[in-house]
Amino acid sequence: MAESNFVDYVKIHCKSGSGGAGSAHLRREKFAAFGGPDGGDGGRGGHIILKGNKQMWTLLHLKFRKHIKAGFGDPGGKSRSTGADGEDVFLEVPLGTIAKDVESGEFLFEITKQGETQILVNGGRGGLGNDHFKSSTNQTPRFAQPGEEGVEGWKILELKVLADVGLVGFPSSGKSTLLSVVSAAKPKIAEYHFTTLVPNLGIVGHREQRSFVMADIPGIIEGASEGKGLGLRFLRHIERNSMLFFMVPADSENHLKEYKILLNELEKYNPELLDKQRFLGISKSDMLDEELMDEISAELEGIPHLFFSSVTGLNIPQLKDKIWDILNF
Repeated sequence: MAESNFVDYVKIHCKSGSGGAGSAHLRREKFAAFGGPDGGDGGRGGHIILKGNKQMWTLLHLKFRKHIKAGFGDPGGKSRSTGADGEDVFLEVPLGTIAKDVESGEFLFEITKQGETQILVNGGRGGLGNDHFKSSTNQTPRFAQPGEEGVEGWKILELKVLADVGLVGFPSSGKSTLLSVVSAAKPKIAEYHFTTLVPNLGIVGHREQRSFVMADIPGIIEGASEGKGLGLRFLRHIERNSMLFFMVPADSENHLKEYKILLNELEKYNPELLDKQRFLGISKSDMLDEELMDEISAELEGIPHLFFSSVTGLNIPQLKDKIWDILNF
């Protein structure tokens, strides 16, 4: 996916439809000159509805569609006929999209399933016709309810990428290279920091036609939870991953320190992230001999880890086996 096409945050102005007015019609026929009230109810105003679509990966289609309006309900008619409901507006969004109210900051809901629908803004109710207001003391009410006004306001849609495995590491730790090797994804790869500016997803094939989804999250640096580097913009994508695969390159000066910095940034952002299953990979291990691997393993005592190389394929099958076992524990 082109970086310019990845949009994970939009603010849209929504206006649902107003309900139709109830009818104050009085029945008048050839043999029933005073037939009484028979006004029908007004139709409901149109809702604005979000609908999950697993084929979508971005909110780009809503970036330039700032104003969303639903249809008005029709007024009620005679013979107690109810007016037609206003036309609903369906906005298809990727799975993992959350909705918030701009004014209050309130979390509204999250779309996580294919075809799931949630009403973002309710349409106004239709007014009651005069048939509802007849009584023993008022047998010919000549009034009816107006329709309820639609709701208007700004809403925020945020996308949290849904993936089984989230790759977590400093810039240039080899995340994009690993994703390109184990899946058909083609992320941008170069030897400089912040090559990856948007999350990339890839489907990783495993044994016996199994598969899982891996997400390459833009690199974290120390202070990311406070807005440094790419800051908080992409940390939220990690929240939706089932497990976290930490990556520290073999040429790191201090593997344990780097791993702890990554853990610390996630904990500052959201302590619940540390409750997720996690595993550590030492990338670029083709540059290590057995003696160096033993030294690094001693440094990482008690921390489950695996040495691998995306370039030579060292331990890549074992890595996929380990991730699969953790996901299906």
